[in-house]
Amino acid sequence: MARFLLRRIILGLFVLWLVTIVVFLIFYVGPGRAQVARTLAGREATPQTVALVSHRLLLDRPLIVQYGHFMWLLLHGNLGYDYYHDQSVNSILKAAFPITLSLVAGAAILWVIIGVLTGILSAVRSRSLMDRSFTALALLFYSMPTFVLGFLLLLVFYYEFTIHGLNLFPGSGYTPFTTNPFEWFRGLVLPWITLALVSAAVYTRLTRGAMLDVMGEDYIRTARAKGLSERRVIFRHALRAALTPVVTQFGIDVGVLLGGAIITEQVFGLPGLGYTAVQAIVESDLPVIIGVVLVAATAVVVANIVVDALYAVLDPRVRLH
Repeated sequence: MARFLLRRIILGLFVLWLVTIVVFLIFYVGPGRAQVARTLAGREATPQTVALVSHRLLLDRPLIVQYGHFMWLLLHGNLGYDYYHDQSVNSILKAAFPITLSLVAGAAILWVIIGVLTGILSAVRSRSLMDRSFTALALLFYSMPTFVLGFLLLLVFYYEFTIHGLNLFPGSGYTPFTTNPFEWFRGLVLPWITLALVSAAVYTRLTRGAMLDVMGEDYIRTARAKGLSERRVIFRHALRAALTPVVTQFGIDVGVLLGGAIITEQVFGLPGLGYTAVQAIVESDLPVIIGVVLVAATAVVVANIVVDALYAVLDPRVRLH
């Protein structure tokens, strides 16, 4: 188990190193290399600021020296400096990341519960009215763009409720948990539901398909022949084996969304990583874009390492590979 996880961690670190090389080549060595300092400094930078950026990043030195300096800063947790807003990239992402984390964590709990439970019920009662209803709902939400569902929820639960004197949910904005836990929860309910309903559709279909495959296996028939209760057969034997594709999808979804749930954050005015990335692109704020890319890549790698650990727990055979 320990050796299995160690190999996965080493592989993850190798992938992150490759990401740093790609990021460096794109933003520091790509087209317009002579204008790197001006691009990093921002559109309104003065010649003095451009000269300062060039000096700080050693842009007048050989590429290997520049990359070494770039990696040295990253290894010390320094994502650079945002000259456009005159503050460190770390401080910008430190303010944005908890918002995205709160959004993704709450939505992930909801979509796993909804998706897995509806998938189990659909598989156990295959071809029943319940199965067809859950499948139809999954297809509906899977086909619905996130911004459409978000605006519909805002229209009903914010606009309509507010004009009738029911101020249950705020229309936009974010309240830190440490400031007011209730307002934090109230402000995230609609974004959680939006993200969860769209994502849960995938988990319903995955769980249903995996459960139907597993329920036909010999060891399930053996468990039933031994007189085990149907609930124990389903949840202890069938579900555990069927969760592998669910865990895979969960790791991908969480890793990607931790890099910024762009549409959801834009619809509900949540200044998380996705919102920050969009603003940085609009403003051509290159240091922040680089920081978001690196944080997003790290989130995906870490999520996949966690998924590999869960594989080893769900299926002991994985530990041998």
